[in-house]
Amino acid sequence: MNVLTVVLALLAAAANAAASVLMRRAATERRPDEATGRARDGRGGRRRWFWTAGAGLLAGSGVVQAAALAVGSLSLVQPLLATELLFTLAIGSAVFHRRPDRTTWLSFLALAVGLALFLGAAAPSSGRTTAGPGRWVPVAWAVGCLVLTLAGASRLVCGAPRAALLGLASAVMFALTAALLKQVTGQLPRGLGHLAADWTPYATAVTGLVAFGLLQCAFRAGTLVASQPALTLGDALTSVALGWALFGEYIGLGVRMLPEAIGVGLLAAGTVGLARAPAVSGQWDSEPPPPGHRGGHEHHEGGGVRTKST
Repeated sequence: MNVLTVVLALLAAAANAAASVLMRRAATERRPDEATGRARDGRGGRRRWFWTAGAGLLAGSGVVQAAALAVGSLSLVQPLLATELLFTLAIGSAVFHRRPDRTTWLSFLALAVGLALFLGAAAPSSGRTTAGPGRWVPVAWAVGCLVLTLAGASRLVCGAPRAALLGLASAVMFALTAALLKQVTGQLPRGLGHLAADWTPYATAVTGLVAFGLLQCAFRAGTLVASQPALTLGDALTSVALGWALFGEYIGLGVRMLPEAIGVGLLAAGTVGLARAPAVSGQWDSEPPPPGHRGGHEHHEGGGVRTKST
């Protein structure tokens, strides 16, 4: 396993997590007063700052991710981005001033151990650096149909299920964007002129924008706990499939399927535990209490309960 690939992928995961938390923080800021058009409590500027910072980190993570894909396989880089959940816990706890409880930490520990076990047993191969047009056409059709199905299904539900479906649709598109990004990095040795005349850089930009739009819809539909597991784990699993279909990457089978299955089981258990953990359910990523607040519980707009400040 390439150490440089692992380091770059982890850096990309940390940047992605910070971007997600900051954008969710921007979404919790109060909107401008409808009568005056001015932000209440001076929070309009804060909301823009959080959103801009999150967007900048998301763009920066794309650059680091491209570097990781240039030296490693799609089946390794994208699953490593599942560590974004760990970084989300740490960064989100600081931004939203919420201390995760024991159940939450155990859930994230299960995710981390499950990911390490799966990747250690699977040992993804490097595969090809680029894929031919004959492979891209059926993959594009399959991904498009899947995303449209998920987006359509999200309109039939609301709340956490809608956020999860939109998060999964965003994950599939981010995985496709990563596959296209790997194709772009594989063509760089041919020169910038060849790359500018090829379709892949433009397709990468389009799919990235679609994924970003679906991500914003997921954040508006529900909390991070609803959308983030589907987003991160969906990206990892879809990328393994795309790595096999496009670049001929393989994971270990045979006797290795047992530890792989255990790893996937731990990933699933960690995700379910996270969704049920009281520290992150409900209003974990709601607007932080004002400075100096020492109350135990506080009602806020919408009738929910805000957890105790730490």
